[in-house]
Amino acid sequence: MKSQPFITVVLFLLSSLPLFGQEFYEVIDQQIEQSTTEAFAGQSTDSEFLRRIYLDLIGQIPTADEARKFLSNTAIDKRSLLIDQLLQDPRYTRRMTEFFNVMLMERRGEDPNWQLFLSSSFKNNVPWNQMVKQMVSPDTKEKNTRGAAYFLTKRLEKYGQNPTDFPGLARDIGRMFLGMDLACAQCHDHLFIDDYKQADFQGLFAFINNSFIRRDTDYPAIGMNPVKVKLEFNSVFAEGTFSTGPKLPGMDEIPVPEFVTGEEFSIPPNKDTKAPGIPKFNPLDYLARQLPTESNQSFNVNAVNRIWFLMMGRGIVQPLDLHHSDNPPSHPELLQLMGQQLSEHNYDIKWLIRQIALSKTYQRTGVVNPSVANAKHQQYRVYAEKPMSAEQLMWSMLTATGQLSHIPREPADSEPDTDQPLDDRIDQTLEGIRADFLAAYANPPREPETEFAPSVRGALFILNGPRVLSWLSPRPGNLAELLNQQADNYAETLYLSILSRKPTSEEAKQFNQYISSHSNQAKAIEQAIWALLASNEFSINH
Repeated sequence: MKSQPFITVVLFLLSSLPLFGQEFYEVIDQQIEQSTTEAFAGQSTDSEFLRRIYLDLIGQIPTADEARKFLSNTAIDKRSLLIDQLLQDPRYTRRMTEFFNVMLMERRGEDPNWQLFLSSSFKNNVPWNQMVKQMVSPDTKEKNTRGAAYFLTKRLEKYGQNPTDFPGLARDIGRMFLGMDLACAQCHDHLFIDDYKQADFQGLFAFINNSFIRRDTDYPAIGMNPVKVKLEFNSVFAEGTFSTGPKLPGMDEIPVPEFVTGEEFSIPPNKDTKAPGIPKFNPLDYLARQLPTESNQSFNVNAVNRIWFLMMGRGIVQPLDLHHSDNPPSHPELLQLMGQQLSEHNYDIKWLIRQIALSKTYQRTGVVNPSVANAKHQQYRVYAEKPMSAEQLMWSMLTATGQLSHIPREPADSEPDTDQPLDDRIDQTLEGIRADFLAAYANPPREPETEFAPSVRGALFILNGPRVLSWLSPRPGNLAELLNQQADNYAETLYLSILSRKPTSEEAKQFNQYISSHSNQAKAIEQAIWALLASNEFSINH
């Protein structure tokens, strides 16, 4: 009889564990489907799924041959097999490097050391908490990771006569790693968000306000002046002077130790090499110990919210950097479970991406029918469209047109002759192509790319820009040449190459008739390719 209460408690705990006997992707679906009694859209078509998973995992659409192979495959598990295949594809590293570069740096610039840090991290599937440690407290010893300092150094660069933007750096640490935009709490408690206090902002500020950019290295490196006292601050609304040591929101303040003058450094400055000294007390080291940890719930849920955004186009908390009680998660229990599971799986980003990709929630169709016509995006009853990034558009257009094989490895030695053909006058190197796509589609620096923002420059780029137009003419191995070699059934090759699906009977009839009956078949093919590249169906991940 004495054992009965114990058994009851154990059974209750086991029954309350959502993962008991389930794969985590099944838990995701369970949490989503239990949140509403409304109808959900059905499963995506194979073509929808194929294009979506390619764009999300490797950053580009499949080739026509890859599309044919998948669509003709009758295996029941072909979707899960494709997910695992793409997660091992070298282009996965490129896609994650591009996505996280945009998310973390918001188009502030480029640095080869930073790119090496990101690419080597994703290639080796480095845990997310370890990556964050390297970003907030960089180590100059390891070549592959020392570029992580770019996250800090780029934000400490001076612009014109402006002072060093320490407040902006403190804000971005809160935004990127805690999901909290504390900028409006710098001088007083936030006027509209009760959860955000001035002490929270100033606690973050105290971690970084003594940091500086090192000038003794040819790669990004951060230094720290000795911190001798707590940070003092005033509120524009409250009387008195306040103080704080380095402190993360919801966590204990770090005491600032006292040192005898001259004994602040564990390694003193080197006058010969110009290397700055290393203080015995470095707040960034404490930030690296406290921020990316299992006990920091804000860090965990922010991480999974941003990975969810990567796959689903919006966060469970949206906007991504406004986690607070007046902006609750659409699915709070799921968000907490994902945060817990990510930490238990050693912050394995690839593991979480795989779980989301395997879920019915991710694999739902984006086609709206009457039962889901009024579904809100945060309900995930139907898959929501999301914009393609500048990088995804670039790689996808290169893939669709067959232009990838024509990219020269080295830049041109001289300025192009204006009398040359159009495609010979354009910088066809990957760097030149990327620069054009970023100019046309990327947001201005410091603007998050989390919402669909169509622009005139993007429309003009595809409508009459010389870059894309130069890819439409027949060249060995490209799409135009392939179509010119065909005698019929142009539409199927066009649609599989550009839209990753087969055309409907009506679409096939129109395109085949247009090309075959045109007086200049080569020109008709170019126009057909252009029409599909310029379509909404191509430019949106759906």
